[in-house]
Amino acid sequence: MMCNGSESMYNRYIRLLPDPGVSVLKMVTSEFIGTFIMIFGAAATPIVDAKYPNSETLIGKAGSASIAVAVVILSTGHISGAHINPAVTIALSLFRHFPFVYVPLYIAAQLLGSICASFALKFVFNPFHNGGLTVPTISTGRAFFLEFLITFILLFVITSLAFDIKANRKLTGIAIGGTVFLNILIAGPSTGGSMNPVRTLGPAIAKGNYEKIWIYFLAPVTGAIAGTGAYDFLKL
Repeated sequence: MMCNGSESMYNRYIRLLPDPGVSVLKMVTSEFIGTFIMIFGAAATPIVDAKYPNSETLIGKAGSASIAVAVVILSTGHISGAHINPAVTIALSLFRHFPFVYVPLYIAAQLLGSICASFALKFVFNPFHNGGLTVPTISTGRAFFLEFLITFILLFVITSLAFDIKANRKLTGIAIGGTVFLNILIAGPSTGGSMNPVRTLGPAIAKGNYEKIWIYFLAPVTGAIAGTGAYDFLKL
């Protein structure tokens, strides 16, 4: 049985509660900067490919997004948990891995970070910013199911690595980034491999293109909830 001090540290880590030395302002700012970096990296490669045709491949686009996710987790995970995704924040909160009181602040920071990164890309690459959008090239039903599945996989991995005390967490950032890489290789040509409402919303606002955007709100959130729930059921 854990002593009170150990139990407190365990609960703080497992639930991603703020460390006594980290203010809410720092956590929210960390989410803003982390999301900015992630969106800038994930959306830039398709835009560069649109501006300079054939300069990037699907592997390059997947690599850009996955590296961005990995470096954000490694650099800011100890401050805010590096959610950088409203679907992650909502799912973790529903399963009591993250305090609900911070959910609105995190989502606001993530949305603002995405919009700022998207307009920064638009300023640099306009009028080729259309390349950063995630728009389905398959039927609506298939696109929804695919985004649901890849977000399920992502949250299953995130939950297993971040919240199971028996899991090997030494390479958490690399493993989660690798999952993003895999998912974009699978879904990139069909849906853009979003897995994240703000990955889609920021570029959509900057470009003014909201085609089938509801898919990228509903599918990632429901997929994230299902993925977190699935691992919570299996957790040792």
